[in-house]
Amino acid sequence: MTIAPGKQITFKTSPYLELNNQGEIIHFELTQDRHFLGRDTRLVDLVVPPQWQVISSCHAVFRRVGESYWIYDGDGQEPSTNGLFINHTRITPFEGYLLNNGIEIKIGQNPQNLIRLRYFNPNTLASLTQFSSEYIALENRSVLLGRDPAATLHLDSPVVSRRHAILEPDGRGDYLLRDYSKQGVFVNGKRVKQSIKISDRDTIRIGPFTLIRQGDTLELCDTGTQIRLDAQRLLRLVKDRSNNARVLLNDLSFAIEPGQFVALVGGSGAGKSTLMRTLLGISPTTKGKVYINGESLRKNFSLYRTQIGYVPQDDIIHQNLTVKEVLEYAAKLRLPPDTEVNEIVQKTLYEIEMLDRGQVLVSQLSGGQRKRGSIGVELLTNPVLFFLDEPTSGLDPGLDKKMMLLLRKLASQGRTIILVTHATANIKLCDRIIFLGRGGRLCYFGPPQQAFEFFQVESDDFADIYNLLEEENNAHAWAAQFQRSNDYKQYVANHLSIGEPQPTTIAPPPPKQASIPEQLSILTQRYFQLIKRDPVNLLLNLLTAPVGIILIRLAIRDQDPFVSEPSLKIASLARQVLFVFTSAALWVGLSSSLQEVVKETAIYLRERLVNLGLVSYLGSKFIVLSGLAILQTILMSIVILVCFQHPAYELISWPIGVSITSFLTLISCMSLGLMVSAIVKNSSQANSALPLILLPQIIFSGVLFKMEGLGRVVSWLMLSRWSIGAYGSLVNVNAFIPEPVQLPDGTTVSQPIEASSVYDPTWQNLGLNWGILILHLVIYLGLTWFVQKRKDILPS
Repeated sequence: MTIAPGKQITFKTSPYLELNNQGEIIHFELTQDRHFLGRDTRLVDLVVPPQWQVISSCHAVFRRVGESYWIYDGDGQEPSTNGLFINHTRITPFEGYLLNNGIEIKIGQNPQNLIRLRYFNPNTLASLTQFSSEYIALENRSVLLGRDPAATLHLDSPVVSRRHAILEPDGRGDYLLRDYSKQGVFVNGKRVKQSIKISDRDTIRIGPFTLIRQGDTLELCDTGTQIRLDAQRLLRLVKDRSNNARVLLNDLSFAIEPGQFVALVGGSGAGKSTLMRTLLGISPTTKGKVYINGESLRKNFSLYRTQIGYVPQDDIIHQNLTVKEVLEYAAKLRLPPDTEVNEIVQKTLYEIEMLDRGQVLVSQLSGGQRKRGSIGVELLTNPVLFFLDEPTSGLDPGLDKKMMLLLRKLASQGRTIILVTHATANIKLCDRIIFLGRGGRLCYFGPPQQAFEFFQVESDDFADIYNLLEEENNAHAWAAQFQRSNDYKQYVANHLSIGEPQPTTIAPPPPKQASIPEQLSILTQRYFQLIKRDPVNLLLNLLTAPVGIILIRLAIRDQDPFVSEPSLKIASLARQVLFVFTSAALWVGLSSSLQEVVKETAIYLRERLVNLGLVSYLGSKFIVLSGLAILQTILMSIVILVCFQHPAYELISWPIGVSITSFLTLISCMSLGLMVSAIVKNSSQANSALPLILLPQIIFSGVLFKMEGLGRVVSWLMLSRWSIGAYGSLVNVNAFIPEPVQLPDGTTVSQPIEASSVYDPTWQNLGLNWGILILHLVIYLGLTWFVQKRKDILPS
């Protein structure tokens, strides 16, 4: 029986359906043992209007069992195009779903055109199931949206501000949305800049929440607590060294439902990490797409970034911070400023079962505890989609099981968890396993236990399945067999969300980042804390240059190179002493900074993927290193002033001139070190690069060798040349060089040391040397920014 749109049903004795298509409502009474719902009058008895294109010709089957009904997708054999979803979990043609009184099922996944199907059974004694949608009447009033309990619509999520946005009437029949948050509001996929007009059926995204305005009603249609992934025909080709195409992923299709715990397993080189990065949205595909709740993940990554957690294989926590400090700094970077950080941190420590380890340094934790700490960083934002790359790598069997039990617990709380692993001892805790064979082929997708039956393996050891898929030909054969199997139909085909979602017409917004001053303050505090936590290294950095200068004083005994009468010996000695000043600053500056970027690679890439600003990151490095350079300058200057007499000639006050030159040398060397640290791949390469950087600085400084021709040009690129030039200008080295001896015949006897314009005691020359040091600093920082920017894995 069909009821006209908008008319209330008059028969209350039989179960009935309510279909709501964006406010157009139809009711159907269920009286038979079996009903079919769809648009084709030849196939179904529950007929919807032909313009309801989201519904297939035969979209659903209802079968009566006892006093209630079961619903099945499609015609009971083949799935429908847009599917039936309970909290983004697809109902299949074979398994079906038992309908409870008041349950809401969504047809389609696009909030702007999906249809809601509700089931009511007046005969059941069960209470109404809570609808998944919530409606707020606007009624020409201001509506506060946020985490504040007093908000008109309370949005409970760590990534939502207390007073996130306000929706208010504009006096012309529409509403104006004002954004007061740091995390941003998105309307129809576009981030709001302060305010925007909200028209009828506009979609609003705040953190994980999706809302739609319908007339004078605001509907909360998705709380973001359930996420599904649909991988459709994923193909990834790359060129090898011979320029031949190599297949990393070979036509993979499957669906991961909300709340599932899924393991990606297979031999080395099978494509596990590539597949995980593709599902995460940071690796492109040659063909095929990954959909998150029916939307292209790469195109809409910015909308979902706060709902996705990612723990790479390397730890993403600093060794010299306590577990609690790690979580506090991460929370300040990722969460709104008005968040109760301590409350969130304590909750996270409880979730990862580390309440008793909060004050322990990360360096003192076991491998399993460090992994838990990395997971805790991701749990701060309460993500519902979690990726982990080899989380049990290097753990003993006992810790491996504890880690897997923790992940199982997190999945049971509603999170969708996907991990790459080689360890198979505990993957029976997973809901699904994805077995990849050579060439990136999907050889199995389904429950772990049924894998043995599919591969016809009598043992209970997954290693036997690994061996079956080791050869590429075998992998190809098993992949083809899986495509033809009932397992493929049951666990893949019936669960895929088939059909292209509505096209995205608006370009995805760029990542939302906290303001530069806020991030700069947090990152500077964290970096300063890390420096303090390594007092031995800090002391060595501070004392190296002063000790080196003191040793020079001992070596030259009672000679004073800056106040003696002119002679070639004194001139040579003065240049040698200045060379040591510069060399000490070079060594200290480079050794202080060569590790500072590369050692944080995993942490940087993860934070950058969330919301880390590159300017803030490099700015924090520069500020702390500048502070360290000031301390080193003070110590160097004190030792120089104590150990050596002031030069008689003063272009500028000797203490001031020495301090400025030492500081500029140190900070420009530190900037060079940061650039090298950004270029190299690991800490070993950074250490190996130190002598390679120092040797040219020494050779082309102009002290050991006379710079002529090409060597003179190369010396301009060296920090040492300009540092020694500045020191030499302050000392007036040229004044120590005696006039050349002229023979009676008028010829001049050549001298090993000659006066040079490099050491001209003029403001012009001193300013040039200082200016070039600053120019080096700016260039090195700019190149560091460029190199780090190229590392971005943000989808574009």
